[in-house]
Amino acid sequence: PMGSERTEMRKRQMSTTQETPDTAQAQLSTGNRGSNACCFCWCCCCSCSCLTVRNQDEERARRPSHELQAEGIPNCEESPAPTLEEVNAWAQSFDKLMLTPAGRNAFREFLRTEFSEENMLFWMACEELKQESNKSVIEEKARLIYEDYISILSPKEVSLDSRVREVINRNMLEPSQHTFDDAQLQIYTLMHRDSYPRFMNSAIYKDLLQSLSEKSTEA
Repeated sequence: PMGSERTEMRKRQMSTTQETPDTAQAQLSTGNRGSNACCFCWCCCCSCSCLTVRNQDEERARRPSHELQAEGIPNCEESPAPTLEEVNAWAQSFDKLMLTPAGRNAFREFLRTEFSEENMLFWMACEELKQESNKSVIEEKARLIYEDYISILSPKEVSLDSRVREVINRNMLEPSQHTFDDAQLQIYTLMHRDSYPRFMNSAIYKDLLQSLSEKSTEA
């Protein structure tokens, strides 16, 4: 009986040893199928698009709000091509430049070369906020604007003095369409005095003016 038990134990050990590689191979194969499983079958024919979308959503949820908001901001506003008359008018005043989408697009392109595009983005965000009437939407947009352009932790923080920041902090206790009015005016003035004169002497403006002048002459 004792010898019989030892023989049985050897058989079980041998059986376990033989099964282990096969089991590991099966698990590996199953793992490979799971990571690349198609939505409709367990073959390795494709990556699962459902998992891809879900992973993208999870990654998006973890990203800073300024990155999410940036996705919703087009590289330029939709507008018809400016006329020679419009481009000449931009030189008359900063107000006329900012009045048209084409003018803002050209100026924004220039600000991008000076790494100060956040000034225009902030101004545009404030204009968008003024159009809202829903209280919850106003509060959410005000929070995003604060995080993206006012917070000292933001890479897109705009330059504001301490007085205006104090006003904003008070206004954020109960956000409204006009929470950032003082700040928007200060940034508008900054762009007018600092960036606008350089824009008028920039290659971006001069090339556009020359191109439209040549087309006008040809016509």
